[in-house]
Amino acid sequence: MVAGIVGLVVLIFLIIVAAKTVRIVPQARAGVVERFGRYSRTLTPGLTIVVPFMDKVLPLIDLREQVVTFAPQPVITEDNLVVQIDTVLYFTITDPKAASYEVANPLQAIEALTVTTLRNVIGGMSLEDSLTSRDNINSQLRVVLDEATGKWGIRINRVELKSVDPPATIQEAMEKQMRAERDRRAAILTAEGVKQSQILTAQGERESAILRAQGARESAILESEGQAKAIDTVFKAIHDGAPDQALLSYQYLQMLPKLAEGQANKVFVIPSEFTQALGGAGAAIAKLAGGVPTPPAAPGSPAAPAAPAPPAAPGPPAPPTVE
Repeated sequence: MVAGIVGLVVLIFLIIVAAKTVRIVPQARAGVVERFGRYSRTLTPGLTIVVPFMDKVLPLIDLREQVVTFAPQPVITEDNLVVQIDTVLYFTITDPKAASYEVANPLQAIEALTVTTLRNVIGGMSLEDSLTSRDNINSQLRVVLDEATGKWGIRINRVELKSVDPPATIQEAMEKQMRAERDRRAAILTAEGVKQSQILTAQGERESAILRAQGARESAILESEGQAKAIDTVFKAIHDGAPDQALLSYQYLQMLPKLAEGQANKVFVIPSEFTQALGGAGAAIAKLAGGVPTPPAAPGSPAAPAAPAPPAAPGPPAPPTVE
């Protein structure tokens, strides 16, 4: 009975010793081993053996990139405005030994250093620069923090300003300013649009007037050329037909009614050429009448009266007036 109890105790002791001797370290983790309270070595991922009751393995350290968000901190800008800045930090532990022994609380130390550096950087900028120069601020913070945390075995990969919140009154003033700027740009764009529209309209009217003038000029030229050709054709036809005085007088008489057309014509002055045309027409009629042979008189009948001699051609009389 006693031997069984002793055996059971020995078995439990062996299990405890084996559990303290064999340790398994997961991937992307590291373990710091202390022997009698002093640093001995750093355990890498995999299976490892430690001396029980002599070696102590500290809590495993995560070697992956970690993200930590700090609470918004009040920061005073160069123009004496208090802004609330929310910061996000990305870091990686590169040396487990330094992270375990060089700093007591790494996250608290990084947060305090971030706030201090942020106040130094933002304190030299105005509000407008702090709102528009986030990349510059992030770069300055990362350089300063990485230099300070290097001895702690921590590498700062990236620092981001999550938000920069100015006071409510400043936000309202900025919104009014932006609204006024947008209204000004809209008014400028509207004026430029109206100006461009008027310019295009004027150019269109000018080109239209030029085209109409060119069309009228070409039409007048073509019409003149047509009239010239018509007159030339009529002139050639008249000369080729060799008209006599009787035909010309007849055509002149045919044109007189057209000259008298119109409701406002109360007085018509006959030109001197009209009398000449009448004289020519009478001469032509007399010529036609004299050219017809008269039949001979019968014997014993009285002789036919002789035809009266044609009157002498009168001179050009004064133009009579016909009402």
